[in-house]
Amino acid sequence: MNKNITRCGWCTDDPVYIQYHDQEWGRPVHDDSLLFEFLILEGAQAGLSWLTVLRKRDNYRKAFDNFNARKIARYDGKKIRELLANEGIIRNRLKIESAIRNAKAFLQVQKEFGSFDNFLWRFTHGQQKKNNFKHHKELPVKTPLSDKISQDLKQRGFTFVGSTIIYAFIQAVGMVDDHTKDCFCRYR
Repeated sequence: MNKNITRCGWCTDDPVYIQYHDQEWGRPVHDDSLLFEFLILEGAQAGLSWLTVLRKRDNYRKAFDNFNARKIARYDGKKIRELLANEGIIRNRLKIESAIRNAKAFLQVQKEFGSFDNFLWRFTHGQQKKNNFKHHKELPVKTPLSDKISQDLKQRGFTFVGSTIIYAFIQAVGMVDDHTKDCFCRYR
């Protein structure tokens, strides 16, 4: 990893953050499994730092059956207790129960639209929105787009999908490119 290149100001010198910034953040995702993973992880992040979640990501993949929505939708009380005892993830009952509810809602969206990708990207007509921010402090925490997606998701039974969480989600999955003007990843 080249440390002599310019990255977005939020990206610290932590190798986990650098890897995420350089290889994932802002790159369009059209794979339902990865979209679901990001949706669950963004909900888990609520109130915490994203770096905390990234450091636990592999543990989440193991604990949550590699984010297999069909399996997660069938989790029961025993599995919830097992997850609450798992020190490798964020042990918050509401967030764990949300992942289960969201898996069920996710499967319904797939059934209705053919894929979660079809559902999600219709909000931008299949196109990435490219922003033009000079400094990372200019980035909004929510937008009319995230408000609209959040409202739709909530109506479909999703939880932990407030507008701020959804804006972080659509940044992560590349529906918007918020890399700053000086960042080497901008508009890749």
